Amino acid sequence: MRYLLDTNIISEPLKPDPNARVIAKLSEHRGALVSAAPVWHELRYGCRRLPKSRKRDKIEHYLNHVVMPSMVILPYDEKAAAWHARERARLTSIGRTPPYVDGQIASIAKVNGLVLVSRNTKDYKLFSDLELENWH
Repeated sequence: MRYLLDTNIISEPLKPDPNARVIAKLSEHRGALVSAAPVWHELRYGCRRLPKSRKRDKIEHYLNHVVMPSMVILPYDEKAAAWHARERARLTSIGRTPPYVDGQIASIAKVNGLVLVSRNTKDYKLFSDLELENWH
């Protein structure tokens, strides 16, 4: 395990015109990729909100037959919760309260010693000592 993928990275291959650099990085780092329970929730929730359609079927197939067999989904556990609480308190004290789910994702990456890969690195820049990469 080396990289924790955010929702926007995992969903990139489903786009009509996926970013070639992201696709190449996904292939290059196959076997070193994981994600987090809150990301899995975002992916599943987004899919379940869609009406029954070919698009929804395609997404469900991708999640069940590509993502699930190829990467571990890490939990939001007590270590992640403790780190998240410290960072949330620190950021709130300086008037920069982060979105709760972003904090969960960041904490899972941090306590597992992983690089968080996201297109939205600005959402995570305020967290202390969090390694970030943007593959776009």
